Amino acid sequence: MTYSRICCIAIWALLAACTTPSERFDGMAQEQGFHRTEVEGGDFSHVIYDNGKLGTSSTLHVYLGGDGTPWIGGFIIASDPTPRRPVTLKLMAMDKSPSLFLGRPCYHGYSDRHPCTPDYWTSARYSEDVIDSMARVLRKIMAEYGHTNLHLVGFSGGGGLAMLMAEKFPETQSIVTIAGNLDVETWADLHGYDPLEGSKNPKSISPLPTTIRQYHLAGGKDSNIPPGIIRDALINQPDSRYILFEDFTHICCWEEIWQAVLACVADRCEGSHLSPR
Repeated sequence: MTYSRICCIAIWALLAACTTPSERFDGMAQEQGFHRTEVEGGDFSHVIYDNGKLGTSSTLHVYLGGDGTPWIGGFIIASDPTPRRPVTLKLMAMDKSPSLFLGRPCYHGYSDRHPCTPDYWTSARYSEDVIDSMARVLRKIMAEYGHTNLHLVGFSGGGGLAMLMAEKFPETQSIVTIAGNLDVETWADLHGYDPLEGSKNPKSISPLPTTIRQYHLAGGKDSNIPPGIIRDALINQPDSRYILFEDFTHICCWEEIWQAVLACVADRCEGSHLSPR
């Protein structure tokens, strides 16, 4: 290998290390061919990525990402909490229905925009302000493109947001949570974190309408959100379906079963349960 080539590789690696989580996330979304748009949710700005099929049917699949990295090393507040591992982008890339990724307020490069403060990605990450702003954005998109059938998909903390947002959308047909943080109080206690003061706890919401099909997927080897937390959090959702994948972790291996999950979302489930391929 020539000296100049070594230098080029070193410079490329240095530049990659200097990019922000928001820039890396945006790059990965572009690699999937997604379109980026900024939408106002009242006081907050939100980034959305869509697969280019908005308005082509009454159905809309909405993907909600995880909490990302609110803290660095557990004690330094991150300047950019945007997810480093965009599980939801990979899943959305497998979805042929009209789909969008709905970014949270203060994520995706907006952490320094008024009225953002670190509370919105730390203690108040599931607050009424966050939920209301995301709901306003989603309502705008549904009205603009004529979507009347809503399917919510949430990974990790996005699973909790999916449950909280469903209360505001009678159009919701199904909810899928993947390693979802459905009980933020028990989760914080488990890891020794400070309580998420200012946040709503998805476990505490009233039972959602029985017309909403709920699928809650848990990984048997998930040390971040152990399956027992997810199972026990569904005590107020008697019509929900809890599905355990013994060999899955928090991150791995949801793509393996995603086509089967999408079949259930479309009410075309085959067999009595989902299983890895």
